[in-house]
This record gives sequence, structure tokens and C-alpha cells, in this order.
Amino acid sequence: MGLAIRERRIAAMTTGYVRRLASIKECLDHGVVNEATRELPAAVADADLIVLCTPLARMHALVKEMLPAVKPGAIITDVGSVKAAVIREVESLVSRAGAHFIGSHPMAGGERMGVSASRVDLFNNAVCVVTPTGRSNPAALARVEDFWKAVGMRVMKMSPDLHDELVSRSSHLPHVVAAALASYVLSPVHPKEQAALCATGFRDTTRVASGSPEMWRDIALANRDRLSKVLSVLIADLQEFQRALDESDAKIIEEFFATAKERRDAWRGEIEKELNGE
Repeated sequence: MGLAIRERRIAAMTTGYVRRLASIKECLDHGVVNEATRELPAAVADADLIVLCTPLARMHALVKEMLPAVKPGAIITDVGSVKAAVIREVESLVSRAGAHFIGSHPMAGGERMGVSASRVDLFNNAVCVVTPTGRSNPAALARVEDFWKAVGMRVMKMSPDLHDELVSRSSHLPHVVAAALASYVLSPVHPKEQAALCATGFRDTTRVASGSPEMWRDIALANRDRLSKVLSVLIADLQEFQRALDESDAKIIEEFFATAKERRDAWRGEIEKELNGE
């Protein structure tokens, strides 16, 4: 985000709040911010826009800590993958401090962590969901939408609850599946030759399993009810496929793969149309 802001000259000053002393030099060496600090009040003082890029479980405590230094009228948003819980915890706190909170979820990211993994083009043409509530300030909402568009994203608006329902299927469930596959297939109980036979399909399917365990622990817990529900549906679908295998039902097995191909191909086609402006 810092790279995109500086590359596109969106802000005159970008400050990063970091946890480790070594991160200050790393941030400056990679040019992701104008300045970096371990002092949270100093990082947010005089800021017009504050973006929370921390694991979900830490947001509430950080907001409480920084609010005395936040100027009236400042706008706070976040990049969390779950929205209802975050908004429930921080929206009223921010409002009482005279600032504005608008939930955001940029649907872009990678499995690599740290400043050295930064990419200036990460947000290009990706979708960012903003999740206003009945308490949202219209001007603040417009500013947040403009910010995400400025870093190259396509903005969608929806309720926090609808967002959390949709990402439980399209984001959280695939991560659980990737983690389960990586843990099972690469388990040391299998023959040593197993890893050598994990080729492109395995790599692509399990890529996100290399993401931050801390971050994904918080996501799973914050959206646990919805994630548990979609896991039940997936398990039932897999059991149906297993029954077809046990019964050598070629028709059902082919339909299983044909339906998946048809739906994914149609999805890819729609994405390409959107990117091409059709």
C-alpha cells in the first residue's frame, strides 16, 4: 500500500507504524513510506487517513491506544478479511473520538510476508469491498472509496454481514482447504518421494497455505459461524463424491468435474470482460 501511495503520489506524507526496530530501516530502504516509527501516537498524529493493516485480534486494542492522538475528523479504515466483528468493536469508539470509521477489504494479497515482499502493482484492477453502516459519514465513505480507486482498485459496496457470508465461501474456505491439503500431503508419515511428485497443480492449489498463521487464525475465529457452515456443505459434497467413487458411478463423477469446469470457465470469462471494460 505504501508503495502504491508513493508511486501514484496520493499523499504528501506516508507514515508506517511497525513493531520491530529493524522494520524501520527495512521500510525506509524499500521506500514504502516517508517515515516509520514504533510509536503509535506519533504515527497517527495529524493523519487525515489511517489504515489498519494488522491481524484482526489486535485492531480493537490498537484503536483504543491510538485514539487520543487521532485528530477530529480523521478517517480510519482497515484491510481486514472479516468486517462485522471489526465494525462492532471499533466503529463506536472511533465515533466518540470525533473521527470516522469505514470498513474496507481490498481483495488482493499474497502468501509472502514482510516489507521485502511488497509489490507496487498489488491492487491493480483488484476488487475492494467497502462496508458502510447506518452510522457511516457520507463524506468519509466517499473519501475511502476514492482512496481505493486511487491505488488502482475497483470498489464495491455491501453490508458487513453480506461481505462476511460471501468471503466465507470464496476466501476463507479455500484457505482452510489449502492448509489441509498441505498438511496432509506433505506429512512426514508419507514416503520421502511424495514431495517430489507435488507438481504445478499441488503448488497452485496450496499457495495460500504459506500465509500468516496468526492472521488466518484470527480470520477463522472472527467468521467462525459462517465458515463452519460452509465447511459442512463442502464436507457433504466430498462425501457424495466419495460415494460415487465407491460405487464406480462414472456419470456422477464426470458431472462433478464438468460442473466445476463450466462454472470456473464462466467465472474467468466474466473477470476478463470486466478487466477489458466490456
